Amino acid sequence: MSEHPVAAAELAQLSYEDAREQLIAVVARLEAGGASLEESLALWERGEALATRCEEWLEGARKRLAAARDQPLEQG
Repeated sequence: MSEHPVAAAELAQLSYEDAREQLIAVVARLEAGGASLEESLALWERGEALATRCEEWLEGARKRLAAARDQPLEQG
């Protein structure tokens, strides 16, 4: 299933911290049980999208750190 364009745009605007907090909430709701199959599937899909967003942030941070390590120190 592809994500709705509005939801994808909203996800793209989330900070790492916001995406992580929302992912924690989704996991808690899934673990609590009691949701219908349809709601559980929607939560799972949202969780997957949030996890992907967190991974994007982390990968970006890794790249920035690697670039910073590769630059020579400037003498001031």
